[in-house]
Amino acid sequence: MSKTFSATSTTNQVLEGVELNGKRVLITGVSAGLGVETARSLAAHGAHVVGAVRNIAKAKGATQSVLADAKGSGGLELIEMDLNSLASVRRCADQLLAKGEKFDLVIANAGIMACPFGKTEDGFELQFGTNHLGHFVLVNRIVSLMKNGSRLVNLSSAGHRYSDVDLDDPNFERTPYTEFGAYGRSKTANVLFAVEFDRRHKQHGIRATAVHPGGIRTELTRHMDEAALQKRIGEVNEQNKAAGQPLFQWKTVEQGAATTVWAAAVADANVVGGRYCEDCHVGEWVTQEGAGLMRGGVRSYALDPERAKALWAKSEEMVGERF
Repeated sequence: MSKTFSATSTTNQVLEGVELNGKRVLITGVSAGLGVETARSLAAHGAHVVGAVRNIAKAKGATQSVLADAKGSGGLELIEMDLNSLASVRRCADQLLAKGEKFDLVIANAGIMACPFGKTEDGFELQFGTNHLGHFVLVNRIVSLMKNGSRLVNLSSAGHRYSDVDLDDPNFERTPYTEFGAYGRSKTANVLFAVEFDRRHKQHGIRATAVHPGGIRTELTRHMDEAALQKRIGEVNEQNKAAGQPLFQWKTVEQGAATTVWAAAVADANVVGGRYCEDCHVGEWVTQEGAGLMRGGVRSYALDPERAKALWAKSEEMVGERF
């Protein structure tokens, strides 16, 4: 009988008894927070982690726990990649392809949240360009390195419920910009990318899923001052209270990374493939009537297969590359 986990489960609990010796994992963003804990917990069970990071020096300092806890064939190597630049993403992909070493897991963990309006080096709106398009190019360029039986895990967020993607104006050229509206678009894109990637590759034994780690105090909130953050939590709690749901609670980093490692290395691929997961289970669809609630479930537009195909085509058009 399989174990049941919850919102308070930790990475150590989820991976108890799991053997990952000989497994290779690519994780983006292992220089802080969830990325470091994800790498540490997997390496502690024997996985060899390749961390794609923007700042190698920072990552070396942040990942001492990964090396200290590594067991068996577990270990860590770092490779430079800035999701803000497709040239950097492509260089990283080219280096991985040149080495030719296969992966059992690819975890698209890196991201930014609720930042002021900005553009990537390629002229894309910053959150959509970083959170979605950079990973879209990286993963598709290295798909030949993903083994039969491998998985892609995209880190999304309950924030996807702020907004669907806007395929007509992805860069806010005509739409008024809001920090959380843009964040919502990028997190919806993370789910839709997993849906279409899973459809395209499951016949080859490669599956994809998206996860919401929960609310964790990490560097992700660095663009929000404390007053704005507390205001946002207050709004969520008002919605939850009105719906008879529990009030918001922060997770620890170990609890936040648990859903990632559960979806990557524990859950049945046929259960999580093409789905959205939270609190170590597959999230339920929420109806339009529940649209405002920020706790629990996934909006139907984020799992719409036709929307996923359309986003894929739009993403190819934006990056100038067909996959």
